[in-house]
Amino acid sequence: MEIGIDNFVAADPAVEPARQMQDVLAQIARADSAGVHTFGIGEHHREGFLDSAPATILSAAAAITERIRLRSAVTVLSADDPVRVFESYATLDLISQGRAELVVGRGSFTEAFPLFGLDLADYDALFEEKLDLLLTLRDDAHPHWSGRHRAPLTGQGVFPRPHQAQLPIWLGVGGTPSSFVRVGVLGLPLMVAIIGGPPARFRSLVDLYRETGRRAGHPAEQLKVGAHLIGFVGDTDEQAAEAFYPGHAEMFTRIGRERGFPPVTRAGYEAQRGPGGPYLIGDPETVARRAREISAELGGVSRLTVQMTNGRMPHETMLRSIELLGSKVVPLLDGRAQPR
Repeated sequence: MEIGIDNFVAADPAVEPARQMQDVLAQIARADSAGVHTFGIGEHHREGFLDSAPATILSAAAAITERIRLRSAVTVLSADDPVRVFESYATLDLISQGRAELVVGRGSFTEAFPLFGLDLADYDALFEEKLDLLLTLRDDAHPHWSGRHRAPLTGQGVFPRPHQAQLPIWLGVGGTPSSFVRVGVLGLPLMVAIIGGPPARFRSLVDLYRETGRRAGHPAEQLKVGAHLIGFVGDTDEQAAEAFYPGHAEMFTRIGRERGFPPVTRAGYEAQRGPGGPYLIGDPETVARRAREISAELGGVSRLTVQMTNGRMPHETMLRSIELLGSKVVPLLDGRAQPR
């Protein structure tokens, strides 16, 4: 099982944005040296986040890292041009010498649509069409393609081509059965966003993806499953919970207020990180144990990505957590270390 980190680069009002961006790059470098397998940068086009250009951040990270795979988390494909997306990540792949990946999805915020002159009523149609074009570009440097929402391509070259023979593209989904079916039909790796509630409730949808992929003729080894979860590693369970809670509660309460959800409470937070919950928050043994449990609940996963975004977290505390994730949790999961 691969372990990764996701960062949405939530702005910390106490830190200058330029300083915070340097901190993010230092965190990716620490993840690389500690043995974390992947690092993803999100994409938001709103106040309070610094990740509107994830490929730029990842390209800077590629120059200071050696092994870690660098990916989006997620690319809001509905609001972007697939040609530019492909070009950007193919360039990242060249800079990183074959370590780039894409996780594409529709995103959970909608402000990119009016920002880029798109109609929110076309939410589903835009994604379906642009995904088709992106997959076409991956396989053909001179594509012939036409759709409703973009000018056709009539054999123009799309360059550069990536270092890898084929740029990995995962499809990020929420809880809609039709989304799991789409990924299975296409035979793409699946990334499930599990933000709240028991991960086990997604088992039937993951099974649907696998069965759909099998019926479509895709080999089992191609049908990879990943899970995106909130998490943080500390020296003890109590220290991890205390360190992560303030910034987490502030960000999710603010987002919940926009969407009519109740504020985050400490009791609710503790329930989410408790038995059966989706949060990977605790010391290395606790996080590794819960990671194994979640993998089993979903019928086996290839990758877990830990969403560690926290706009109130001191940089040194975040570096320590990343170090523990790579140096302690990863060995526990791959059998190189034994739990206490």
